[in-house]
Amino acid sequence: MRHPIFLTLCVTSAIALSACEKKSAQDVDRAFQDVNVIDESNLNDVMLTSADPNEAVAYFQRATGGNPDRIDLQRGLAKSLVRAKRSTEAVAAWKKVTAHKKATDDDRVDLADALIRNNEWKKADELLDSIPPTFETFKRYRLEAMIADSNQEWEKADSFYEIAVGLTTRPAGVMNNWGYSKLTRGDYPAAERLFSDAIRQDRTLFTAKNNLILARGAQGNYALPVIETTQVERAQLLYTLGLSAVKRGDTRIGKGLLRDAIDTHPQHFEAAVRSLRALEDNVES
Repeated sequence: MRHPIFLTLCVTSAIALSACEKKSAQDVDRAFQDVNVIDESNLNDVMLTSADPNEAVAYFQRATGGNPDRIDLQRGLAKSLVRAKRSTEAVAAWKKVTAHKKATDDDRVDLADALIRNNEWKKADELLDSIPPTFETFKRYRLEAMIADSNQEWEKADSFYEIAVGLTTRPAGVMNNWGYSKLTRGDYPAAERLFSDAIRQDRTLFTAKNNLILARGAQGNYALPVIETTQVERAQLLYTLGLSAVKRGDTRIGKGLLRDAIDTHPQHFEAAVRSLRALEDNVES
């Protein structure tokens, strides 16, 4: 009489054990899926920031091939194409992102950025105009300023640059762009102030240092400003200043600055040597 009961208990225990094993296996699978999602997210971030741009493009091309509907992977591909300076492909990739049902205004701003990089300024302008004015981001206003610059709409450009500066904690780059805008307009004192502000924000920004020299040279000021530079940078700035002096007709000063550049550079400064030789040959002839 006890055997059927014992058999029933055994069968019930076996079923319960089997259910536990299945549940345990499902939990393990789910846990690994979660880990994979985290790992993939980290890998995506690494590919977007640290990896070689073309390697990142290849990675996201493979990823989107396996998951064509995932907008995060589409964005990764588009951003990687921008980093790789493959502008035409980047525009196509961002257009695909903005056509996605989960696309945002940020995506449309990124498409405008890609259009500008591809020299499609009018399309970028039209796209930014289609985005609600209530969408206010640093990148949007930086692009608006650049477009206004290209259209020589100076008041609008200044307004957009000013807003952009107020929307970022790292304004050095946009200050440099704004300064260059002033430089091209011939407003050299304003350009000089903006380049100096950019350098104060980022002492490593050599482009702003070089632009500062151009602004000072255009005003006939041939003294190097008191800024932090390496020996190579100092030589390059002296070279820029020398060329600026020559351009203004101050050839004797320019030749002296080129000699200083050659003497300052820790290695052979071929460009400065060539320029000085050309000036001296021209004077002799």
